[in-house]
Amino acid sequence: MPKSEVLCVREGPETLLCGNAVRQLGLAVILLFHTVPSQVTANPSIKLQNGVIDPPGERTVSVKALCAFAAKEGDLDLRFVPAPSAPEGMAGHALVQGRRGDGYQSEVALVSHWGALKVRGRADGHDPRERRVEEIKTFRGDFDAIRGNHRALHWAQARTYGWMLCEMHGYERMTVALVYLDLATGDETVLEEQHERAALQAHFERLCACYSAWAEAEAVHHAALDGALGRLEFPHGTFRAGQRELAEAVYRAGVNERCLMAQAPTGIGKTLATLFPLLKARAAQKIDKIFFLTAKTSGRAVALDALRLLGKDCAQVRVLELTAREKVCEYPDRACNGDSCPLAKGFYDRLPAAREEAARTARLDRQALRHIALAHTVCPYFLAQEMAHWCDVIVGDYNYYFDGSAFLFATMKDAEWRAAVLVDEAHNLLERARGMYTAQLEGPALEEAHRAAPAAVRGPLARLYREWDTVQQSQTEPYDVVDEVPERFARALQAANMAMGEYFAATPEALQGPLQRFFFDALQFARLAESFGDHSVFERTLGPAQDLQQRSLAIRNLVPAPFLEPRFADAASVTCFSGTLSPFEFYRDALGLPADTALLDVASPFCSRQLRVEVAMNVSTRFRDRAGSLRSVAEIIGAQFERLPGNYLAFFSSFDYLEKACAAFLAKHPGVPVWAQTRGMAEAERRDFVARFEEGGQGIGFAVLGGAFGEGIDLPGSRLIGAFVASLGLPQYNALNEITRERMQARFGKGYEYTYLYPGLQKVVQAAGRVIRTEQDRGVLHLLDDRFARAEIRQLLPPWWELQLGGPARSRNERGGFDAVRQTHSAG
Repeated sequence: MPKSEVLCVREGPETLLCGNAVRQLGLAVILLFHTVPSQVTANPSIKLQNGVIDPPGERTVSVKALCAFAAKEGDLDLRFVPAPSAPEGMAGHALVQGRRGDGYQSEVALVSHWGALKVRGRADGHDPRERRVEEIKTFRGDFDAIRGNHRALHWAQARTYGWMLCEMHGYERMTVALVYLDLATGDETVLEEQHERAALQAHFERLCACYSAWAEAEAVHHAALDGALGRLEFPHGTFRAGQRELAEAVYRAGVNERCLMAQAPTGIGKTLATLFPLLKARAAQKIDKIFFLTAKTSGRAVALDALRLLGKDCAQVRVLELTAREKVCEYPDRACNGDSCPLAKGFYDRLPAAREEAARTARLDRQALRHIALAHTVCPYFLAQEMAHWCDVIVGDYNYYFDGSAFLFATMKDAEWRAAVLVDEAHNLLERARGMYTAQLEGPALEEAHRAAPAAVRGPLARLYREWDTVQQSQTEPYDVVDEVPERFARALQAANMAMGEYFAATPEALQGPLQRFFFDALQFARLAESFGDHSVFERTLGPAQDLQQRSLAIRNLVPAPFLEPRFADAASVTCFSGTLSPFEFYRDALGLPADTALLDVASPFCSRQLRVEVAMNVSTRFRDRAGSLRSVAEIIGAQFERLPGNYLAFFSSFDYLEKACAAFLAKHPGVPVWAQTRGMAEAERRDFVARFEEGGQGIGFAVLGGAFGEGIDLPGSRLIGAFVASLGLPQYNALNEITRERMQARFGKGYEYTYLYPGLQKVVQAAGRVIRTEQDRGVLHLLDDRFARAEIRQLLPPWWELQLGGPARSRNERGGFDAVRQTHSAG
């Protein structure tokens, strides 16, 4: 099958295991944890980016991987160049090969050896009569826009195939050609070199020597790692209650190559209990990488701390933290190319030395990467992406694996890694994934792009504008949805994208400003339009008073399962774990986990004596009652603080409610220290908020339920002794949520539960979990709404909670059961 080169860089039945069942299997699993066969390290083999497990003493590498490692040179350059799709590239190769004469050989399989290194690949074309080898590349746009670092890589590949053919056929000289096919015109640009056999051999041996030296070092690393992991013991000596069950289930999932959903109580040490067993399973199961994926920065910090603890007895584990580009960019006002950024200039020339130093550093967190990168004058962000190939555990955000253009997923597929994936606080993945597969176009952005566009692009954008008018001309409500993307609009969007792509290919220096921003948004929109289905809706929004200048269109994902299913299927194993992952079927259905996913519900090590749970029967936080609830809420918080001064968290359903409640509390209790979450808090401000919860301190932090402080923060002991939750957390009753309810009902038969009830109560339980973190903690939880007393709500709360009903009950005129909850939850 022809190669397709991208010429730009862009970024069955359920098994439910509960505590007793796991304990019955525990001895066998723990024995596995502590016995790693000695032969694993006696003759270490290594798989280097090519998916092949080699016999002892031999290593196989593809020509592509060999050249990518040893032959890249020049600048890092991310200026946009339209890349052909894989089918386009294959068709382009076939077109060029079909033009050649009789005797021309296509897709020639080649193998060559250098010492213990076995190099294999397929030459695109070979003409035996001319003694000529061709490396074919397809492109769009301006030929001169093909980057220098890409051309250097292409020449290295062509020369390598040249040597392999010389060796196979005994040629003394060879014509090496790069054939660039312009997909728009069908024209070929051919670059040729004449090489003697000795020169091609010397080139090949230089690449192999460079790669082989690194491979030898990696083999030593992996042998030492396997030996150290065989001796690795759990860092605390003994497991906490519930921690062992979780560790055993994760180990079995890794061994049996299955997916696992695990609900385990907050505070038992889930991070250690998931990382430790996969490290133990690594050698026996030939796991190449462990991906620890988190929703928030705080989750990454917890994972890195756990890996530091494990690293005390296993320093050989290389750990990499992946951080968003905007957070680590040293020159945010400059473009990513050698003409603009000094860290991009000569990046590939200085990368080998930076890579070598980084490989000697076991903990490549954000600070360590920055230190090494700046010492070698390379970009920290792209050094991290390079080191993903050579690290054992990678910690990063969900989007690195689950997003449509996810770096880790794409690299895993290309390198054929066996990766075990850990999804931390997996209840967050649903909303995050919906965002990943949602795209929006803003009317003002199109107008700005049209004004900034050159003449050749202005016409297609004007036609897109007219089709947009047609899409919304019949709209009477400010917001509505339809079940398909209008065909004429989709065609106009594709035409506009093609025109913008051709313009930027011809003038890459113009890739700044409103036209560029709209182009990238339009590309994402068009990609999602191609996969549009009943998992998404087409949204039409008008501005205030039907202002056409503020309108927007969106493809909004409601059920991410169809997009995530292949991500789960392609991993060696996946464990999704959280303190609140029930009902299991809700998350399994919505996320697209396999039907045979193993399920584990770890019993809580905590008991009702540790947490007093009080329900305020005289408080309603329904939207219509909120203004009247402020006085009661302030009184309850104040009375609790007077009875037992200390640190508390108070959670509210919105910033508006939070601000009003905070003001009401301060009016009655001006002497109590208070700090509040604000809209758009920066990362440093969030750290300062958490730092206020000191041991032995006193005060109340006001926060939004489901926000940054509702999960992922650890405040044991006297750092937090109580919480107040003034909301059921139910999502707002609006048109979008009603559409979601209908889709969930049609797919799964539980529209109200999947849209409103389960997501709302999950946020409550997460927030309450901040209070009890260890078996020594004691605290109090006030649930400030009479609906918490209802049977259908109580059954979704942790079974170890014992609710105390306090205050006079509200009127019982409302209908009971789910009907009453449906009718009165109104913005939760």
